[in-house]
Amino acid sequence: MLLQPKLNLRVAQRQILTPGLVQMVSVLALNKLELSDMIHAEIASNPVLEEIDESTITHEELAGREAEREMSAEQRTAENERADADPFNEIDFGAYFHDYLDPGFRTGTVSAEDVDAPSIESFLAKPANLDDHLRWQLTSKRIEEPLRAALDVVLGNLEHDGYLPTEDDELARQLPQLTPQLVAEARSLVQSLDPVGIAARNLQECLLLQLKALVAAPSPRSGGEEARTQHDATMALACTMVEQHLPLLQRRDLRDLSRALRAEPEAVQQGLDVIRTLDPKPGLRYQAAEVRLIEPDVAFVKRNDQWTVVLNDENVPSLRLNQSYRRMMREKRTETEVREYVKERYRSALQLMRNIEQRKNTIVRTCEVILRRQEPFFEKGADWLRPMMIKELAEEIGVHSSTISRAVANKYVHTPQGVFELRYFFSEAVNGPEGADLPLPLLKKRVKKLIDDENPLKPLTDDVLASELQRQGIQVTRRTVAKYREDMNIPSTHERRRRG
Repeated sequence: MLLQPKLNLRVAQRQILTPGLVQMVSVLALNKLELSDMIHAEIASNPVLEEIDESTITHEELAGREAEREMSAEQRTAENERADADPFNEIDFGAYFHDYLDPGFRTGTVSAEDVDAPSIESFLAKPANLDDHLRWQLTSKRIEEPLRAALDVVLGNLEHDGYLPTEDDELARQLPQLTPQLVAEARSLVQSLDPVGIAARNLQECLLLQLKALVAAPSPRSGGEEARTQHDATMALACTMVEQHLPLLQRRDLRDLSRALRAEPEAVQQGLDVIRTLDPKPGLRYQAAEVRLIEPDVAFVKRNDQWTVVLNDENVPSLRLNQSYRRMMREKRTETEVREYVKERYRSALQLMRNIEQRKNTIVRTCEVILRRQEPFFEKGADWLRPMMIKELAEEIGVHSSTISRAVANKYVHTPQGVFELRYFFSEAVNGPEGADLPLPLLKKRVKKLIDDENPLKPLTDDVLASELQRQGIQVTRRTVAKYREDMNIPSTHERRRRG
């Protein structure tokens, strides 16, 4: 069967986003620092845009202002009539230039009294990672070249938690001059470094390395010979538990451990106490995430018993349109290609300025509603947080829910109660005491408090937690409690139980 080309006519509706609308959506989702970077990039790519230095006024600006004042209305009309018919001229540049060019469009700024500048503690030096820490220790040792190459392979294959699960023969295949024996020697050398337990193949080896280091340490001198004997017996029992009964140890089953070791529960408990002091992931202490500097985009400030929303535009460049290019468009001798290029750049610059203003207005309107609805929270604290949905706020403002979602994305607010992400104030509600709505953050807080106060020998089940919350007037099911417990990374009842 031969395939023949055919022409088909199809009618369909599609929503197409214009470049300006795409930019508006993108700008709205940016936080302050991202917006500043984006504006600097636009300034570098668009010669029509320039940043205003708030502290100085150039002679060119002063001359331009005087020229505008001297030009009469008749002269403006005559100049417009002489201009060639062009759709570009239909744009009301008078209003735009009045706002954005002369005396220059300046975005609102916040004084230092309104928003606290970051303290010197916010600018921290980058901490050394695990690889830096280990290589620094190796600088004090004299290492021959073949072993040095093996050390590079071992250090390069360490996982972020300090483990090295790869076998020696597999590591040796990474370089032609290496052998499994040389890699094993390099692994042993790395295991002798700080932190103890590094480069272990698994949890059992990691704990044994740390226990052997404790055994090799001098015994306590206080208490006499009896105390030293007791210390040595406890260390030996701890090593046996890790080496032979790790599954029972992970279940923290004191009764079964005592039976398997044929030891008194008191002695087994002492061994467990020693094991609890060990670090199962010794490499993580050197893999701490870099300190993230959070600069609030907005602040809720109370002045004269009146709450106000203050947008933090400090250090965000103020933009204006370059006057030289405006005069270039007026000159008849300007080439057509140059004129069209300048027109296109003006369109892009004006669109960016409008989008920045739209972003500011949307964020301020959103924060005003948040401030009005959550005023008890800012006055009295976290227990007064009220349920609030994005859809409800969007309907009140008169925009789509996605607009509010972008307006609060990755943005923080400075309040008397601390710095919060704007999304923190949006939460679902559950039926709380006396029929009142209870926000999910407060419900999770109550679940966590019940678990923190439980008896570790008899931890509360999800059914008991649900019953206790229902007794407090909160209508919640067992499945809901289990879901919130898992969201907070709290182990199950079986995993929390401490067997005695």
